[in-house]
Amino acid sequence: MASDDDEVGLLMQPPTLRPLCEIKALLSAPIEKGNGTGARWRIIPITGGVVEGERLSGRILNLGADWQTIYQDGYAELDTRYAIETHDGAMIDVRNFGFRHGPADVMERLAAGEHVDPTLYYMRTQPRFHTGDPRYSWLNRTICVGTGERLPNAVRIGIFEVL
Repeated sequence: MASDDDEVGLLMQPPTLRPLCEIKALLSAPIEKGNGTGARWRIIPITGGVVEGERLSGRILNLGADWQTIYQDGYAELDTRYAIETHDGAMIDVRNFGFRHGPADVMERLAAGEHVDPTLYYMRTQPRFHTGDPRYSWLNRTICVGTGERLPNAVRIGIFEVL
């Protein structure tokens, strides 16, 4: 017979990840909103892109943006909203919240538009998907995480389902 400790151990197994898709979102120039106490605000328009994956693929529509807060101590809070049109015509809304930070010299290179090895900085996100299309309704109740890379005119994010 299992003890209470054994039952708790089974419940506390760490989740696993399954690749869902890779998103490459095209960006235009940041719109600077100004500075506040200890932070700078800006909006980065999302102008298109592609979504590639076995269970989710399509294109990013030209109607989203990343509302960023860049804190004085160097980390960025990412807050994006955009839409995907799947390869078979479904519309999916994406809200993606995350953080990007790293050593000051690395972050300066990113800010200057250089391509920087993504292993040199932290860029992680929590995407949430919403759709009314029954073929993709499973996305409405799936927790995902992402790992990202900032490119000079785009962002690339690997999205993983939490199992």
